[in-house]
Amino acid sequence: MILLISVYIDLAIGLILAFLLLSLLVSGINEAIVRLLGIRSKFLWAYLRDTLDGSEDGRSWIPSKIADVFAKLPFSGNDPRPAHSPDPAPAVVEPMRVDSATVLAAENAEEKVSEEIAEGIAPEGTAGKTAEETGPDEAGAGGPAAEDRAEPPTPPVDMTARLYERLQEIDHPKGTRTSIANIPPERFSGAVMELVAAEEGGIDGLLAKLEAIRSPLAGHLKGVWEGAQRDAQKFRKGVEDWFNGEMQRLSTLYARYVRWVVFALGLVLTLLFSMDALEYGKTLLRDNAYRAGVAAIAGGGGEGYAELKEKCAAAGAELAEPYRCVTESLSSPALVKIFDHAIVSVTIPPDGSDDPSFHWNGGAWWDRLVTPGHWPGYLLTMVALLFGASFWWDVLRRLTGVRGNRS
Repeated sequence: MILLISVYIDLAIGLILAFLLLSLLVSGINEAIVRLLGIRSKFLWAYLRDTLDGSEDGRSWIPSKIADVFAKLPFSGNDPRPAHSPDPAPAVVEPMRVDSATVLAAENAEEKVSEEIAEGIAPEGTAGKTAEETGPDEAGAGGPAAEDRAEPPTPPVDMTARLYERLQEIDHPKGTRTSIANIPPERFSGAVMELVAAEEGGIDGLLAKLEAIRSPLAGHLKGVWEGAQRDAQKFRKGVEDWFNGEMQRLSTLYARYVRWVVFALGLVLTLLFSMDALEYGKTLLRDNAYRAGVAAIAGGGGEGYAELKEKCAAAGAELAEPYRCVTESLSSPALVKIFDHAIVSVTIPPDGSDDPSFHWNGGAWWDRLVTPGHWPGYLLTMVALLFGASFWWDVLRRLTGVRGNRS
């Protein structure tokens, strides 16, 4: 009974190690792609562009499809990240050069024109017209002056660049664009308070200017300001909590996109290495049975010697001698042979006298790939890889009793 339990534990550990190795390979390739293309940093600043400056031409900066995350976002010439600056943050924060009263007055005039059009006082088509487009008859028809009917201008203020100025200390050079991929919530709230301190009206002054430039951030901060009962300390804590919640939501969205990439990488690696989890489990069991037979012979039992000679004879003339056969088999456990069925296999000599040799297994690999009997094992491997390397490491740690470091 104890021997049977030991066999099953060895089987579980062998499968977990196989899934762990493949998951680490998938995670490593995925992380290399993300870092090389700067996807995580671009994803963050795409969100900040939408939040601080609004969408561009009615289109969101945040990708809406998986193809946009790993195709359009990395290779598009319209990079959402601000340009990297090696200089420290400016010691003095300049206020926004926006006359919020003028902009809001123009917006009120525009709303008044719209109401007059709805009531039939002003003719249709006068809203948004300039002085040249609006004739004197329209201007004197009881409506407002043509100058008031002009569409309220939106001052060109790059709020994303203003935020980056307050975060330059946590940036490091990596190309011409910022490489910041994570902003601590307390650092973001501190940057907002620095922008508040630059405005004459404080928080109310900043909110007025954000509304004047039609920044979506105005609505978020206004809600936090009212929820904090117009208290500056509560406002800063509220901004920190709001941004922390937004980053968690953004991380969930990013993980949803990455999950599909991990699935695609897992599928490719499973087929490339022809990793059949069910067949590998059988190999582990046969490996344990063979080692148990060798141990029985070493303990004085001769009933397994004939079977050992038969196995060695089937291995070829080079390993026909039982001693060499046992040595080779014990030094090449099932875990070492996990990638033997890959399209290109690597053989490492046990004595280290020769260099590793590479073998093209295209024909045998393709035969395994199109054999329906291996498909359930491939499917099981792909499902296992979706759990990730951290999951399998935790399972291995619990199974073996290894405890992690605790601070």
